[in-house]
Amino acid sequence: MTAMAHEPLTQEEVLQEWFLALDTPEGFRAELIEGEIVVTPPPDGDHEDCVELIANQVYRHSRADMQFSGNKGLRLRNDGACPKNHVVPDGTFAPRALRLFRGAESWMPCDGVALVLEVTSTKPRSDREAKRRCYAHGGIPLYLLVDRTMSSVTLFSEPEGQDYRQVCTVPFGKPLGLPEPFAFDLDTADFL
Repeated sequence: MTAMAHEPLTQEEVLQEWFLALDTPEGFRAELIEGEIVVTPPPDGDHEDCVELIANQVYRHSRADMQFSGNKGLRLRNDGACPKNHVVPDGTFAPRALRLFRGAESWMPCDGVALVLEVTSTKPRSDREAKRRCYAHGGIPLYLLVDRTMSSVTLFSEPEGQDYRQVCTVPFGKPLGLPEPFAFDLDTADFL
């Protein structure tokens, strides 16, 4: 019996396998973003307070009943030019009726996700640019970015290719309208 020859792995496949085998220290988050492995330390308390304030408003005011996860790994679609992006948003919202998180593996597809949330911390440029492209390319309908450095909140909507066609930014303290399925004004006054 002869051994079957295996095709050699591409550089992208090796990178993806190495990334998936990473063992990061407790609290640290590893992501594969546009072919680069990014490891971030645990967030500070103000970061977590902001995430909680948004999740609380969604639970109280959203027209649709939503599920929330603060650490769900998403495997985003790509065009095959680089490894699949593996991103862990600060917050992921999906309609509860879909029950996307139940039985999901560590890295789940992004199909059905209604909104992802990022709050800037140690690498704000990644949240503003690379993750924006990843989420748009993955087809996630809404991307909410709380930019603590710029004291603003931005909602990106209508993904097309590697960007969003609609962008709405308000300074902290001004309400930001969230469209369906949320259909309420996000209060940003507590972000000041």
